[in-house]
Amino acid sequence: MLKHELVFQSQIAKNKPETIRHPHNACPFCDTEALTDIIEQRGDMIWLMNKFPTLAKTTQTVLIESHRHDGDFSNYSATESRDIIRFALAAWQQLLSDPRYQSVLMYKNFGPLSGGSLTHPHLQIVGLEEVDGYENIGPENFTGPTVIASDHCCVTLSDQPVLGFVEANILIDSVASSDKMADAIRVLTHYFLTDYNRGRCHSYNLFFYRQKAHLICKVVPRYPTSPYAIGYKLVQVNNDARVAEISAQMRAQFEAFAY
Repeated sequence: MLKHELVFQSQIAKNKPETIRHPHNACPFCDTEALTDIIEQRGDMIWLMNKFPTLAKTTQTVLIESHRHDGDFSNYSATESRDIIRFALAAWQQLLSDPRYQSVLMYKNFGPLSGGSLTHPHLQIVGLEEVDGYENIGPENFTGPTVIASDHCCVTLSDQPVLGFVEANILIDSVASSDKMADAIRVLTHYFLTDYNRGRCHSYNLFFYRQKAHLICKVVPRYPTSPYAIGYKLVQVNNDARVAEISAQMRAQFEAFAY
């Protein structure tokens, strides 16, 4: 029987480095010569074992996206973001193919409200031995109004979001369309960190999924989590007028990026 929770190992977590609340602390990802347990490297992108595996019965890995400490999808070039997504999808697939894992999660934290501890840009790819991380996620979490659609790629706003309010979904039909996904991530992260909600968003998450015929990246702007979600598992959504407004703003952003 599969378990339904992850066991946190606090004795390991207490030694983790942290640069989000304390930006003057040394960044371990900037000191590339000291990195160990490297799985694969492509240019200045480095996939390696997480030095602080805080979750029991898992394999935790990190993919350092760039040598730039302040790099991010919102400010990468198209080439940089495409290279990162290609590398990340290949690494994710490598762990997905490993029979040791019940599921493999890939996600990114950015900003002080995203759940991360290090500022330096990175993705996390985590193999779970006894937990199905997708058990509570279904196709309905990716459906909703279409923001923009092109060959092999569609962007929607969730009308049944996982956490609440605004969740943008980038759906591609195969890994061959990963450049489309990368380009859409650039557009959406830039939008959420600049134009959305009058520039009051400073954090976001990326979550990656496989759902039948699609590869999906969910882009979620982060704020303090609603007490309705924490205490009652109640998800809040915007009214129709606000959804239409956000959709129009996103389309304008895609047009500005000549998507």
